[in-house]
Amino acid sequence: MSPTETIVAVLVLIGAGFALLGSIGLARFPDLLTRLHGPSKATTLGIGSLLLASMVGFSAEGTLSVHELVITLFLVITTPVGAQFIARAAMRRDAVPPPREGP
Repeated sequence: MSPTETIVAVLVLIGAGFALLGSIGLARFPDLLTRLHGPSKATTLGIGSLLLASMVGFSAEGTLSVHELVITLFLVITTPVGAQFIARAAMRRDAVPPPREGP
């Protein structure tokens, strides 16, 4: 097994692990805001690792792939914005209590 294949395999395992943790967090956390936190953070890291593995794998063939960079940029920008909109909508519908003031 070449070093490039080893790097790709490790990145795929890391990405799959983060995606699995995000999915478990979505299923196991008790309320909306914590359920929102698990997938938005862990799954973003997981998909980023999988895209990095794809970039390393295709660059070993001599082809520079820019698609993965564009996907990663889109994901990093849209995930927090989407999570913020979902949290605000939940707070406006009184699905979650408002944040507490003070210590």
